This record gives sequence, structure tokens and C-alpha cells, in this order.
Amino acid sequence: MVDKRELYRSSNGDAWFLARESDGRVFVIHEPNAPSGGRVSQIELGAFLREGANGPEHQALRRLIGTLVEVPSFAYRSWRAASTFSSGRFRATI
Repeated sequence: MVDKRELYRSSNGDAWFLARESDGRVFVIHEPNAPSGGRVSQIELGAFLREGANGPEHQALRRLIGTLVEVPSFAYRSWRAASTFSSGRFRATI
């Protein structure tokens, strides 16, 4: 079974998806529009993000990857509050 998430859909109807097989393999699926043949292809991530690949579909994947490392400000505040402790005589902030 393949799970997939749409990355980008162009104005001409082409669509790109980030996909994952049940075995953990991750790749990009390209579904071209019908006038260009409509033949679906799977692209290995490294090949998709090769040097110089800077189309809107590549930028969309980079943005998605970037969301994995963004930490919302409330999470940082919560972590700081949880990392402060005291034991009567000592107070420490990690």
C-alpha cells in the first residue's frame, strides 16, 4: 500500500506527490496531465532533488521538509519551562 501526499499541482494539470511504501521506501510520484501522455512515474528522492532541480514542485518538497524542523514558539517556551527545576537549595535551568 502506498501513502501519498500532494506536493504540487501545476496549472496544466501535472501533479507531484510525496509517497511512502509500507516497507518505508519514500519517493516522488509524478502524474502528468492527459495531453502529455498521462503516464505516472516514480522518482527516487535523490534524483528528484538533484542539483539544479528548482522547479515549483522541487520547492514544494523542500518547504515540506523544512516544516519537519520548524519548532513553533509555544513548543520552545514549553520546553524551557519544563527544563527549569529546583530542589529547595538549588535552582537550575537546562
